[in-house]
Amino acid sequence: MSDQGNRRRVVIIGGGFAGLFAARALKRAPVQVTLIDKAEHHLFQPLLYQCATGILSEGKIAASLRALLRKHRNVEFVLAEVTGIDAERRRVMATRPGRKTAEFGYDYLIVAAGVEQSYFGHDEFARYAPGMKTIEDALVIRRRVFGAFEIAESAADPAERRRWLTFALVGAGPTGVELAGQIRELATKTLREEYRHIKPEDARVLLFDGGAAPQATGAKQDRAGRIEVGPDLSVPAHPEIMVTGDVMSLNKLPGVAEVAMQTGLYAGRRIRHELRGEVYKKPFRYYDLGSAAYLSRGRAVVSVGKLQFAGFPGWVVWLFIHIGFLTGYRNRFGAVLSWWFAFTRDLRRERTYTTRQVGIVGDVYEEPPTQASAAAGSEQAP
Repeated sequence: MSDQGNRRRVVIIGGGFAGLFAARALKRAPVQVTLIDKAEHHLFQPLLYQCATGILSEGKIAASLRALLRKHRNVEFVLAEVTGIDAERRRVMATRPGRKTAEFGYDYLIVAAGVEQSYFGHDEFARYAPGMKTIEDALVIRRRVFGAFEIAESAADPAERRRWLTFALVGAGPTGVELAGQIRELATKTLREEYRHIKPEDARVLLFDGGAAPQATGAKQDRAGRIEVGPDLSVPAHPEIMVTGDVMSLNKLPGVAEVAMQTGLYAGRRIRHELRGEVYKKPFRYYDLGSAAYLSRGRAVVSVGKLQFAGFPGWVVWLFIHIGFLTGYRNRFGAVLSWWFAFTRDLRRERTYTTRQVGIVGDVYEEPPTQASAAAGSEQAP
């Protein structure tokens, strides 16, 4: 039945919060776990905006999945991009680097793939408006934010300067609010004495707000494309398939880290109970741990149940929450050190960006370029 004796096979798609917490819940369980992700790292997405604005490096908000799972002897990490699911044969199809195809059999499948940036049918906007879900997104935003000040510095026309010093953000959720606050803080504090021809504090930040799935299973999707699941996180007619995290639609739960963590743990615990021959009838119940948003240095808002904090007390609570959720002691120590310099001396040490294209291969899952195409690409690179 499995690759190792009589052990059952669990495949987890995605190494975000839901996938990682599911894998941890299955530690020492009598199963063979395969966690598949197209990135080699687990990313702390709530702090991506700080990577984009030069406070934290990408290394402080990401940790190697292989390193995180090294003590989980029953878990294997596979670097691959899932391309399909055969629910009848219980197989997951994937593409490994270099376009090598692979299949993984499962007895249980946990879908924790997260969601991609949505442009609501206007994918042409992607060229101008990067999302905030990956390290690549954060580095693109970093280049655009700091690059805008550089172009404004060299502009002779006041109208052109004003245009380059205007930043428009769409989405007034926690990430949008935090990114908007950081751009203003960057302009009014960090950069205020570094330019000779512009006043960075003149920058305007405009915040607008308008209020990947196993389709082979026939599962329904909501208007946002998320998969509708039952109280036990399974899809209809396939109790062995559980959907967790951002890609799951249940009781209008938001796509936040706490939901991903709790659904991942639930999926892992449900499998453990069923392996013992128990019928696990306990439905998933979400425990709201509150929300927090960092506006600027010394200012944050935090809501935990009936408790609400704002200003400096909220900022202190925000710090402790994020230090606790960061993965790994190295990342926590590094983040605290970076925050110390950023908050006390207005120093943002992670401001490096490049205007040149990096590398010649766009994606490790694509075919390697031929010699001729590589030469042509290098000639066209900016």
